[in-house]
Amino acid sequence: MSSWCAVYVDVGYLLASAATRVTGSSLRSSVEVDYPGLVRALVEQVEADSGLPVLRVNWYDSGARPGGQPDHHQDQIGLLPKVKLRLGRLSYAGEQKGVDVRLGLDLALQGRARVADVVYLVSGDDDLTEAVEEAQGAGVQVRLLSVPGVNGTSHAVSKHLRRAADDELLVDTEIIDTCVRSRALAAGLVPTLDEDDAAADELGAPNDEAAAEVLEPTDVDPAAAVSPTPEPAAKGVVEAEPADPVVAQGEPDPETEAAGIPVPSPAVLGRKRAREVVLPEPLTPIVGAGTESGPGLWDAVAYAVVSSWCRTATPESLAELRGAQPTVPGELDRALLLDLSSRSGAYDIDDAARHGVRERFWHHVGRIRLT
Repeated sequence: MSSWCAVYVDVGYLLASAATRVTGSSLRSSVEVDYPGLVRALVEQVEADSGLPVLRVNWYDSGARPGGQPDHHQDQIGLLPKVKLRLGRLSYAGEQKGVDVRLGLDLALQGRARVADVVYLVSGDDDLTEAVEEAQGAGVQVRLLSVPGVNGTSHAVSKHLRRAADDELLVDTEIIDTCVRSRALAAGLVPTLDEDDAAADELGAPNDEAAAEVLEPTDVDPAAAVSPTPEPAAKGVVEAEPADPVVAQGEPDPETEAAGIPVPSPAVLGRKRAREVVLPEPLTPIVGAGTESGPGLWDAVAYAVVSSWCRTATPESLAELRGAQPTVPGELDRALLLDLSSRSGAYDIDDAARHGVRERFWHHVGRIRLT
């Protein structure tokens, strides 16, 4: 009889923990993922660790479309070799439903059937402890495969689950750092403000210099360059200010093009203007951010989530978010509570902490500015 290993992936845990490592917040929308590369790397790691071939990768997530149907990315994941897509659904409030139940039942029932000798569980959920023990009772070895945090230790894994498992190992850091990337623009493509301009923005003053700033070319498009400074006009002669050929007409100036002077392409200018929603640094340092609970930790968690959200937000999404106040959207609320739980070490978040972190969330949303 052949021996196999199998992988059970709680995608919510995997991506939230990976996003925390990459961006500082568990907000899934803040990262982009190379799913084929991620699955392939996980298979290679568990096969090397167990010395057994992988029977199947069971991929548990909530269907992103109405009725629990898969979106484009999930469709592609389900077509990968040896991957079984197991989807729950999203409630009207944006909460996952049925994902943990599917994972727990599959782990217990397939454990009884001995479909694999060694199971690797990518999760940190305390609710899966009993399913792990059920599979172990059938003679299956269950090993946790945890996502490493920035400190090199496993991130957000329940003590009960860790105690129940036969062993725990970390996903290779190179896998996370290679396959999970922040969706924020690279630093070279993001216009920056000096301290005086930032202070003016805090007071609501217009920032003409930032609006008129000419951006340096990047390696992405060698054709992008700054136009040379024109020769000064003769004394007593008033010259009309020439219109910007790119902005005013949408076409490059023929004389500039004939002279061989490169002009910024619309694509480059689009990338330069892409980051328009900015959360300023706190006016005063966040105090008590390292404590187990309390206002300092609430403020630190809320700031990290809002800052992560801003990296891919638009003015329209900011207006929509502010219009929803006081209701925090489901994805952002889950990130707030998950980050607060993982940083405080408390599995259950009391009402005072929930209200506190949400209040600080709206405080920082109110501080977002447009550039």
